[in-house]
Amino acid sequence: MVSHMEGCEIMSSDRGSVLAERTLVLDVGFRPLSIVSVRRALLLVLAEKAEIIHESQHVVRSEKLEFWAPSVARLRYHVGAPYRRRAALHRKAVFVRDDYLCQYCGRRAECIDHVHPRSKGGEHTWENVVACCRICNVAKGDTLPENSRFHLQRVPRAPESIAVAVALRRGGPPEWDNYISSPLSLSA
Repeated sequence: MVSHMEGCEIMSSDRGSVLAERTLVLDVGFRPLSIVSVRRALLLVLAEKAEIIHESQHVVRSEKLEFWAPSVARLRYHVGAPYRRRAALHRKAVFVRDDYLCQYCGRRAECIDHVHPRSKGGEHTWENVVACCRICNVAKGDTLPENSRFHLQRVPRAPESIAVAVALRRGGPPEWDNYISSPLSLSA
């Protein structure tokens, strides 16, 4: 398959190719669907399968065409996703989800804790892992929640996969905030 993007000239990018930058793709109802490369997003636009909603400050030029690189694109047709994958559990994403605060005392979090200890049958899942400070982590130790004096300030929940992707990427452009609520804000 010959790509429409061959021979493109990339304008003003100090971090590498603009085509490797990221674009948030929305479904027909403006809900986040995935994060793809600018190149993939432009191919969707050229094939009239998507429209550009927000543009970045970078320009992509070919021999006959010139585009502002899309930051947000929306598909023009409904895409049925067979299932939603569960977000992978990452230490950094747990800190972002919990606002870098200890979920027991509210101080600055430095480590993660299994609410129900793994040695007592607890699993390594979003619903059982929280950010905590070292003092609470050491004091709680290997005790079950019902046998300790520590109580969670918020119930931990699994975020959407797209929110984890944004958090692990150190956030996205400001215009992404209109479509993705604060990264991993499902702890409330």
